Amino acid sequence: MNAHVNADPAELAKFSDLAHRWWDPESEFRPLHQINPLRLDWIDSLCGLAGKNVLDVGCGGGILADSMARKGATVTGIDLSVKALKVAQLHALEAGTENVSYREVSAEALAQEQPAAFDVVTCMEMLEHVPDPASVVRACARMAKPGGWVFFSTINRNTKSFLFAVIGAEYLLQMLPKGTHEYAKMIRPSELAAYCREAELQLDQTRGLEYNPLTSRYWLSQDTSVNYLFATRKP
Repeated sequence: MNAHVNADPAELAKFSDLAHRWWDPESEFRPLHQINPLRLDWIDSLCGLAGKNVLDVGCGGGILADSMARKGATVTGIDLSVKALKVAQLHALEAGTENVSYREVSAEALAQEQPAAFDVVTCMEMLEHVPDPASVVRACARMAKPGGWVFFSTINRNTKSFLFAVIGAEYLLQMLPKGTHEYAKMIRPSELAAYCREAELQLDQTRGLEYNPLTSRYWLSQDTSVNYLFATRKP
């Protein structure tokens, strides 16, 4: 691996160790399985996935990539965790998902190789795990075609998000493995908006993702104080 790749080896190791559990809906990845229909339908409602050429950056075990392919898109998922990619490929074979493929490559490297190649680029729950999130945003923008959509989701950095996403989700409710999120790496919406402007992406829509621990229910809202999503477009 290139020494300058924008990845944290400890983060890669963390998700590699859990790779075999990606597709177990009762595992540590249960929240991803629960929120996936929400984010999938939101993305599809804005860009119309059927027939689109889509890139999923930081695809992990392929939960979003696989579901976008089932909506009729041709999907490429990229990640730097070899174990997670093998899990994604195996699931696609077992489930018979067509039009989805996976590669071990960084967003920055693929942006050099395939600029302006994709109708839709998604980068979900990934920016808070890399050393230089602005670099990933630039790469995603570069890979989108003019008029294309680029979607991001990440976690806000404030007291409430620390209490909910770290103390609540990891320690009290034990929904996620301890250490999944580092407070210092969380990204305020204003910071992500600045990265997008720098990358010449136009912010089209924001959504918050909320959770009720009593009902175990997630929903999209206008509250971006903890988890939030950006829909942006390349002019």
